[in-house]
Amino acid sequence: MSRSREEVEATLQIAKLNVEDLRSTVQCLTFSETFTSGDYSLMELDDALCKEVEAGGSLVIRGDKMDHAVLCSQNKTYDLKIADTSNLLLFIPDGKTPELLPADQPPLSIIPCEIAGFSNHYWELRRRRPKLKKLKKLLLENPYEGPENEKDTSASVYMTEDLLNQIQASKEELMEHLKVLHACNVKGFWRLLDFDYEMKLLNHITQLMDSESWSFSRVPLRVCLEELRPLEPEEMIEHCLECFGKRFSEEGETFFALDEDKICRATAQMLLQNAVKFNLSEFQEVWQQSVPEGMTTRLDQLRGLALVDRTSRPETIFLLKTEDLPEDTQERFNTLFSMREKWTEADISPYIQDLCREKQTIGALLTKYARSSLQNGIKVFNSRRPII
Repeated sequence: MSRSREEVEATLQIAKLNVEDLRSTVQCLTFSETFTSGDYSLMELDDALCKEVEAGGSLVIRGDKMDHAVLCSQNKTYDLKIADTSNLLLFIPDGKTPELLPADQPPLSIIPCEIAGFSNHYWELRRRRPKLKKLKKLLLENPYEGPENEKDTSASVYMTEDLLNQIQASKEELMEHLKVLHACNVKGFWRLLDFDYEMKLLNHITQLMDSESWSFSRVPLRVCLEELRPLEPEEMIEHCLECFGKRFSEEGETFFALDEDKICRATAQMLLQNAVKFNLSEFQEVWQQSVPEGMTTRLDQLRGLALVDRTSRPETIFLLKTEDLPEDTQERFNTLFSMREKWTEADISPYIQDLCREKQTIGALLTKYARSSLQNGIKVFNSRRPII
């Protein structure tokens, strides 16, 4: 039932409001006959998400039954949290914001609007890191060891859509992490290369470089494929070059500039993966001898891959990969402090850097989850809570 002009004027008089101070159009609210409180949910979107939806993009809620649901855009992941409000939020499909109201209406022009529902809470979005640890676990169910070892046709394999249905990440974040893992698309399915097989491919390439006296900054793709075709599939050789180098063209021919740090890092992992601890000085000597001629090994190439123990005599080094640590921030700190009671910022930074949210620094993260003290004049960090 819509209000009359007289009723609106009487209401304004009771409220002690002047008609001249208000907009000319009045929206009178009434409850719909199908009014309900359970058929609608509200979600608060930031400007970037609003523009993405208005441009035709989609938002997807992802998560298994035991997961806390996340919402994903094309390139970002958000936590979904219910926020209560003391104000009643009304759903008015025909309601108009001030800029949509006609400006040339006579005073007290009445527009009826129906309230379709209400809510006292809404979904609040908070940007978060994608949950990608499960991705490697899925791909390790059936690692790719080369065409000659492909026997079990019933083993688990995943297409992009399969992974999106199980991994709590946006499509862009998922595809980027597949690159980080050196995953390869084999016959439409994403496969994680077995590390030994990957090193076998890399070894073929570096041996060819040595025999042809090529600079590692200029490896010709065509010749590389022709020479190594009898040993491995061309797509695997090219994939290995993509993983450890950067493609460029010169005079119509494709070349790769191999990344010294990536190759040195992979070689170190190969040497360390079967040892509990390695004498540091001996490791550095063997490591330098194992990389291609012209490359120089440095300990800073192993950030987030291996940890040096300077307190042991002799000093040692052992494999500790960031990707193998818990995704949850508190669990990550608990794990690190259970391994070592006190950490320098230089040692712990590579293992917590990926935990930092947008605009959050490592220093801020350490302030929240650790205590600092001086040990022999050096600032160290230990846990804020007892480690069980």
